[in-house]
Amino acid sequence: MVKASTSSAPAERPWWAFWRRPQIVPAIRLSGVIGNLPLRGAGLALSGLERAIDQAFAVKRAPAVALIVNSPGGSAAQSALLAQRIRRLAEQKGRPVIAFVEDVAASGGYWLATAADEIVVEATSILGSIGVISAGFGFGEAIARLGIERRVHTAGARKSFLDPFRPERPEDLELLRELQSSIHERFKEQVRTRRAGKLKAPEEELFDGRVWIGTRAVELGLADAVGEPRAFLEERFGPDVVLRVVNQPRRRLVERLGLGTLAAEAAVETLALLEERAMLRRLGL
Repeated sequence: MVKASTSSAPAERPWWAFWRRPQIVPAIRLSGVIGNLPLRGAGLALSGLERAIDQAFAVKRAPAVALIVNSPGGSAAQSALLAQRIRRLAEQKGRPVIAFVEDVAASGGYWLATAADEIVVEATSILGSIGVISAGFGFGEAIARLGIERRVHTAGARKSFLDPFRPERPEDLELLRELQSSIHERFKEQVRTRRAGKLKAPEEELFDGRVWIGTRAVELGLADAVGEPRAFLEERFGPDVVLRVVNQPRRRLVERLGLGTLAAEAAVETLALLEERAMLRRLGL
């Protein structure tokens, strides 16, 4: 049965509550493709979020730390590094972590959500995609028609692994399957560990790469409740709770003055957005 926040409106505060210091729940916004993207500040990676994570857990007397997740996935390594850092600080500080999923927490985005002790979703959020994907193009016939000669010189039989300018080799595909299987197993172990005792469907169904809407994800045990962040926190911690995002993006001076960005950065940003849109389209978003 889907659990949901039952409060429809913030409770009225008694007169004496206005003299009480509000409870601050620091929130880390995890929005976008996971990985070190070329544009400064783009992509979710430990190098760019380490300071924000430390700041969130440094807030004194915070009853919890929130993760606001909206990511279609990306780098498995960065997903693991971010989740590990969050868990390490949560255990050091003895601080519960609550993840709030917005549009999507798929693939690496769901990996990030599992760093939390509780996962709260919107009814129509997209969750899951517990799998590994590799995609590309083959250009061998194209360059042959253009009369282009491909010259590759390597030391090491597998150095030109999955070269897109030649036909696929069975040994390359076997190596790719080994790599994907290893990463997939690491992902599955993360979900098994962090959702221990909560999963309510066979692993063959949960770990085959499909996605579910928020309500179904709760039924399957991939999430805990349906709710809106502020209403959920007010119900949990009282009407004086304040959700404070510690890593709101700051625009550069030239952007604040309406002067735009440098052409090179604009081009890289466009590519990053195209990559994110391509990942979202695979999820039907």
